[in-house]
Amino acid sequence: MILAQVVGTVVSTRKDTGLVGLKLLLVREVDGAFKPAGNYVVAADAVGAGSDELVMVAQGSSARMTEVSREKPVDAVIVGIVDVIEMAGKDVYLKRSGAVS
Repeated sequence: MILAQVVGTVVSTRKDTGLVGLKLLLVREVDGAFKPAGNYVVAADAVGAGSDELVMVAQGSSARMTEVSREKPVDAVIVGIVDVIEMAGKDVYLKRSGAVS
């Protein structure tokens, strides 16, 4: 899995029937400071993520293992919304305030 930030919504009126009904979001991998810095990825949303949220994204065959994405033509799916990240006993990310100094 990767950590990414939701940066937008993707709307596609013409698509494979397997994608009909899926909420598609544009996410971007984050750096060590939890700021968008990596690749952009279109991901199906399995958890109701919103704009600017830090999310966990499963890719590849693992992306097709959620209830929302099973048997669907997806390569990336948002599987979680991050509330807290702790490293070495300290909170380094809090959803309500972002990265902690």
